[in-house]
Amino acid sequence: MSKRAVIILKPRAGRRARAGAPWIFSNEIAAGGESLAPGSVVNVRGDDGQVLGSGFFNPKSLIVARLFARTPDEAATKAFFTERLTHALMLRERFYSRPYYRLVHAEGDGLPGLIIDRFDDVFVLQITIAGMELALGELIAALRDLLDPATIILRNDTPARALEGLPSYVRAELGSAGRIVVEENGARYFADLGSGQKTGWYYDQRDNRAFAAALAHRRTVLDAYSYSGGFGILAAQAGAKEVICLDSSESALALAEQSAAANRLSVRAVKADVFEELSRLAARKETFDIVVADPPPFVKSKKDLEPGAKAYRKLARLAADVTARGGVLLLASCSHNIPLERFAGECAAGISRAGRRASLIRTSGAGPDHPVHPMLPESAYLKALVYALD
Repeated sequence: MSKRAVIILKPRAGRRARAGAPWIFSNEIAAGGESLAPGSVVNVRGDDGQVLGSGFFNPKSLIVARLFARTPDEAATKAFFTERLTHALMLRERFYSRPYYRLVHAEGDGLPGLIIDRFDDVFVLQITIAGMELALGELIAALRDLLDPATIILRNDTPARALEGLPSYVRAELGSAGRIVVEENGARYFADLGSGQKTGWYYDQRDNRAFAAALAHRRTVLDAYSYSGGFGILAAQAGAKEVICLDSSESALALAEQSAAANRLSVRAVKADVFEELSRLAARKETFDIVVADPPPFVKSKKDLEPGAKAYRKLARLAADVTARGGVLLLASCSHNIPLERFAGECAAGISRAGRRASLIRTSGAGPDHPVHPMLPESAYLKALVYALD
């Protein structure tokens, strides 16, 4: 008989979990877990005895348990991680011919609280829950056996860790952090794994970059919130006649310029606050055939929804002001706390306030290396809307 702690749900609680969702919320617990340490592995069952599975437990978190298996008494062993990583690898290899992609996307790959971005033989891990942190040794052992990495970087500096009572740190588990080459859509980029944002690169916009680049030949392009030039570099490679990469980060723009040089392309890097620069461009009546605005999250938590929505509306208005007649405007949000419908509504309102008529021609999210658990549609955080403007 198992000696593992058992979490029992309240009567009629856990409706989504019973249907297959992997999250258990603190207000759904009837008994169990009172003395367990954060990160403990537990079995979860309903009040009627229905077994819901094995999960990581943390009494400090609103999501008190995250199921990683639908059977009881499963453990986060090296064998477990090997099986999940192998499955994730096989899926990516169906879509990508080169080893540059997100290898693990949390619950979408059955590994809650874990992100792994792969850059050939360099792997960047980000852990956001206590249970995965405790299993780090088994995870790394499986990763090393399966893919023989030259470098493993732990970018455990995301604010989400504070919700689990975890410290913030960046550490090289194997090799050393630094600047690396990223291959994407036939272009070469540079990323800084030690001090760049998130894991150093944003694979989630890969398909959206390709879509925008396909429209860029002999067009002028403004890549706002460019970071290290994801949209701009690819547009220049596609034959854009002018590309401006606009960002407030000098170090990110330096990477964009280095990427342009490596690809033998020309872009102009402009360091400025995006809202201020868009206003200046509009005042000078400067316009671009393609405008991309892919900002950092304006809605970091639910309490930020209203001011964040207002910011998206303002950004849409300013971006529409500098989009040429017959041009294309791409607006994106990586804030999972603003639903697609609300984001689309704010973008439409902003474009309308700019006095522009628009047609929505594309709605998309992240690529297939960012799979979403079918019972967690809210975890599909990226939203990208493309408009044709009059």
